Amino acid sequence: MEEIKENNTSFFIEENNQCVAELICKLPDKTTLLITHTEVSDSLWDKRVGKQLVSAVINYIRQNGFVVKAVCSYANAVLDKTVEYANVYVAEKNYR
Repeated sequence: MEEIKENNTSFFIEENNQCVAELICKLPDKTTLLITHTEVSDSLWDKRVGKQLVSAVINYIRQNGFVVKAVCSYANAVLDKTVEYANVYVAEKNYR
Protein backbone atom coordinates (compact mmCIF):
# COMPACT_ATOMS: atom_id res chain seq x y z
CA MET A 1 0.00 0.00 0.00
CA GLU A 2 1.24 3.44 -0.92
CA GLU A 3 1.68 6.15 1.74
CA ILE A 4 -1.37 8.39 1.67
CA LYS A 5 -0.98 11.96 2.86
CA GLU A 6 -3.70 14.50 3.51
CA ASN A 7 -4.20 18.22 3.68
CA ASN A 8 -7.26 20.48 4.00
CA THR A 9 -8.65 19.63 0.57
CA SER A 10 -7.28 16.28 -0.52
CA PHE A 11 -5.83 12.85 0.16
CA PHE A 12 -2.86 12.16 -2.08
CA ILE A 13 0.20 10.08 -2.90
CA GLU A 14 3.52 11.53 -3.97
CA GLU A 15 6.46 9.95 -5.75
CA ASN A 16 9.65 11.97 -6.19
CA ASN A 17 7.85 15.08 -4.89
CA GLN A 18 5.18 14.75 -7.60
CA CYS A 19 1.52 14.07 -6.91
CA VAL A 20 0.69 10.78 -8.65
CA ALA A 21 -2.75 10.16 -7.13
CA GLU A 22 -5.25 12.48 -5.52
CA LEU A 23 -8.76 12.47 -4.14
CA ILE A 24 -10.15 16.00 -3.79
CA CYS A 25 -12.81 16.79 -1.24
CA LYS A 26 -14.49 19.62 0.61
CA LEU A 27 -16.61 20.12 3.71
CA PRO A 28 -19.91 21.66 2.58
CA ASP A 29 -21.23 21.58 6.15
CA LYS A 30 -20.15 20.54 9.65
CA THR A 31 -20.96 16.84 9.23
CA THR A 32 -20.35 16.02 5.56
CA LEU A 33 -17.22 15.39 3.53
CA LEU A 34 -17.92 15.66 -0.20
CA ILE A 35 -15.62 13.85 -2.66
CA THR A 36 -15.43 15.90 -5.84
CA HIS A 37 -12.67 14.28 -7.91
CA THR A 38 -10.29 11.32 -7.97
CA GLU A 39 -7.27 11.07 -10.23
CA VAL A 40 -4.64 8.34 -10.36
CA SER A 41 -1.65 8.18 -12.71
CA ASP A 42 -1.59 5.30 -15.18
CA SER A 43 1.48 3.85 -13.48
CA LEU A 44 -0.49 3.21 -10.28
CA TRP A 45 -3.85 2.20 -11.70
CA ASP A 46 -3.26 -1.55 -11.40
CA LYS A 47 -2.36 -1.16 -7.70
CA ARG A 48 -5.94 -0.13 -6.80
CA VAL A 49 -4.72 3.20 -5.49
CA GLY A 50 -8.09 4.84 -6.13
CA LYS A 51 -9.73 2.41 -3.71
CA GLN A 52 -6.95 3.05 -1.20
CA LEU A 53 -7.69 6.78 -1.35
CA VAL A 54 -11.41 6.19 -0.80
CA SER A 55 -10.57 3.90 2.12
CA ALA A 56 -8.38 6.62 3.65
CA VAL A 57 -11.30 9.05 3.41
CA ILE A 58 -13.59 6.54 5.12
CA ASN A 59 -11.11 6.10 7.96
CA TYR A 60 -10.86 9.89 8.32
CA ILE A 61 -14.61 10.47 8.42
CA ARG A 62 -15.17 7.65 10.90
CA GLN A 63 -12.55 9.14 13.22
CA ASN A 64 -14.10 12.60 12.91
CA GLY A 65 -17.82 11.81 12.98
CA PHE A 66 -18.63 12.79 9.38
CA VAL A 67 -20.66 11.18 6.63
CA VAL A 68 -19.44 11.06 3.04
CA LYS A 69 -21.12 12.06 -0.21
CA ALA A 70 -19.59 12.05 -3.66
CA VAL A 71 -20.06 13.80 -6.99
CA CYS A 72 -17.02 11.98 -8.34
CA SER A 73 -18.22 9.04 -10.45
CA TYR A 74 -15.29 6.82 -9.44
CA ALA A 75 -15.78 7.43 -5.71
CA ASN A 76 -19.55 6.90 -6.08
CA ALA A 77 -18.93 3.54 -7.73
CA VAL A 78 -16.57 2.40 -4.96
CA LEU A 79 -18.86 3.66 -2.20
CA ASP A 80 -21.96 2.08 -3.79
CA LYS A 81 -20.28 -1.32 -4.11
CA THR A 82 -18.66 -1.52 -0.67
CA VAL A 83 -21.12 -2.74 1.95
CA GLU A 84 -18.76 -1.78 4.81
CA TYR A 85 -19.16 1.90 3.90
CA ALA A 86 -22.98 1.93 4.00
CA ASN A 87 -23.15 3.33 7.55
CA VAL A 88 -21.25 6.51 6.58
CA TYR A 89 -22.09 6.90 2.88
CA VAL A 90 -25.01 9.07 1.83
CA ALA A 91 -25.89 8.22 -1.76
CA GLU A 92 -27.47 11.29 -3.25
CA LYS A 93 -27.55 11.94 -6.97
CA ASN A 94 -26.54 15.38 -8.20
CA TYR A 95 -25.30 16.52 -4.79
CA ARG A 96 -23.31 19.73 -5.07
